[in-house]
Amino acid sequence: MQSIAIIEDNEDNRLLLKGILEDFFRLVEFDEGAAAIAALPASPPDLLLLDISLPGMDGLAVLRALREFPQLKIVPAIALTAHAMDGDRERFLAAGFDDYVAKPIVDETLLLTAIQRGLARAQSGNKPPPPV
Repeated sequence: MQSIAIIEDNEDNRLLLKGILEDFFRLVEFDEGAAAIAALPASPPDLLLLDISLPGMDGLAVLRALREFPQLKIVPAIALTAHAMDGDRERFLAAGFDDYVAKPIVDETLLLTAIQRGLARAQSGNKPPPPV
């Protein structure tokens, strides 16, 4: 079973994600970035779901820190964020995320599609195309 690390400070959002994903993936959850940075290099997941608006260290900084570890450089990362303004998707992709899912998650199909795309790219060794 493939594994997903959920890095999200909001407990309700973690519970929602867990409810959607737990039948299909092995999940590991973190409520802040530092704990994920400490734990994930020893046991890299197949995919990261990373909230952008984390307390202390935001999701962009967490992703930069995780990418410093060779075993985490190619793990697909999906940004989870309430930031849904023009240009946000492109900004997150340029920062190294593979995809972007806006919160609140009202259609789990969008999330599952983003996850499947990320996992497929990782298995093929391809990074996503740059934003247009």
